[in-house]
Amino acid sequence: MATQTEPLIETPGIQDGAAVWRIARDSRVLDLNSPYSYLLWFRDFARTSAVARGERGTPVGFVTGYLRPDRPGTLVVWQVAVDGAHRGRGLAGAMLDHLAARQAARGVRYLETTVTPGNTASDRLFTVFARRHGAALERQVLFDAGLFPDGHDPEVLYRVGPLS
Repeated sequence: MATQTEPLIETPGIQDGAAVWRIARDSRVLDLNSPYSYLLWFRDFARTSAVARGERGTPVGFVTGYLRPDRPGTLVVWQVAVDGAHRGRGLAGAMLDHLAARQAARGVRYLETTVTPGNTASDRLFTVFARRHGAALERQVLFDAGLFPDGHDPEVLYRVGPLS
């Protein structure tokens, strides 16, 4: 099994849904989806997602993603989170690198995600990811705040690629 400094990063399974939901909830940053949605996600989109496992094999981080139906060469990263006890070690970047390498073998050359203004951790994560992969990074508002019914901040689309 992996050590705390070297977590095992692999494809998630439905058995990881509850733990990932707790990581998302405890992040206090992510929009929390229902526990059911994480189970469905890992049933239907496991190949385009990743989980990092700690010493005991339990999830300590995750990335959820899917391939855009109208652009199958583009991986959309939905959520990235790391358990509080494992932050600051580069785990989020390692999970993104792992997932990008897995998807490159399937012809994926672009990564998209959305980041709310003021989320400096996510901005830094994807900016550094683009630099590390020698890729361009384009930003533009995808969903203006007025589209949300609950006062949500706008979501800015980050498009990274082509990945090398």
